[in-house]
Amino acid sequence: MPGTRHQPVRLLQMEGEIWGHECQRAEASTGIGDRKPQAEANVCRVEFRSQDPKGHRLKKAVEPDVRREMARYAIETHQTSERRACQLANLSRNAFRYIHKKTDDFEIKTRLLQIAEEHPRWGFRKMAATLRKQGNYWNHKRMYRIYCESGLNLRVKPKKRLPSRNPQPLTQPETINSCWSLDFMSDSLENGRFFRTFNVLDDFNREALWIEIDLSLPAARVTRVLDMLAVWRGYPAQIRVDNGPEFISHHMAAWAEQHAVKIEFIQPGKPAQNGFVERFNRTYREEVLDAYLFSSLDEARRITADWLHEYNSIRPHAALGNLTPYEFTANMESVYL
Repeated sequence: MPGTRHQPVRLLQMEGEIWGHECQRAEASTGIGDRKPQAEANVCRVEFRSQDPKGHRLKKAVEPDVRREMARYAIETHQTSERRACQLANLSRNAFRYIHKKTDDFEIKTRLLQIAEEHPRWGFRKMAATLRKQGNYWNHKRMYRIYCESGLNLRVKPKKRLPSRNPQPLTQPETINSCWSLDFMSDSLENGRFFRTFNVLDDFNREALWIEIDLSLPAARVTRVLDMLAVWRGYPAQIRVDNGPEFISHHMAAWAEQHAVKIEFIQPGKPAQNGFVERFNRTYREEVLDAYLFSSLDEARRITADWLHEYNSIRPHAALGNLTPYEFTANMESVYL
């Protein structure tokens, strides 16, 4: 059988086309001190590099898809068997016959789009925590892939952050009413008239106790709001404030002395020392003040009241282990009972 004698040569040629063998012979040096054996110098070095049908060299074949294409090329071009082609491509026959089954991501995509429409400023972590609390235990990597494919990524504006020098520790209290954080914000109505908001936050569970909205909020109005909150919650042991005129007034100092409330002033120009309420202000700004164009103060108060209920009872907080402020308080109370 004359054809049988040339079959090994043909297989070597086919393997060379698939893997792209390159044999480089090193010339033995004749210099003094070079005593490497001739057999070691003349070594055929094999580089496992794949080639396309046109003979162009490709990068190293590692992925199963690339090896599958190599085996398919051997079968179609050289009419070799599937078993031999898989051996040459270093691929199992099961992997060669594998057909990818695309998963149905419609339900996950629908839920993510629904949450994004209801809460435009929520990122992936908050969406994933909400879905898990609703009983949907999809893989987080799968949800993130669909999240990115749907174009729901929030654009993060890069900020120049300076290193903190002598930072003041900001610890979380262990009980409610240990410390409240107070701060002011401002915005404008549709007609261009400015209004202010007075925000009150309990540092223990990040609960937003109240947001007072009006055109003017003097010190007397501030203490009246705090007295209203104390009726159903009690007075705090301490309040953390900045050095605004409402907080450094004599009226505020007299109120604090009357109700045994300590006023903790932060250092001027360092809002990070009041970080709990500053973080709350950012969320309130993004999800309410920047999201709506208010025609009146009543509309601003109504939308803020609805958002406060969602913030305290629905929105998961990463700092609380993805619990809401109400859930966090209930868990802590059950521990101490």
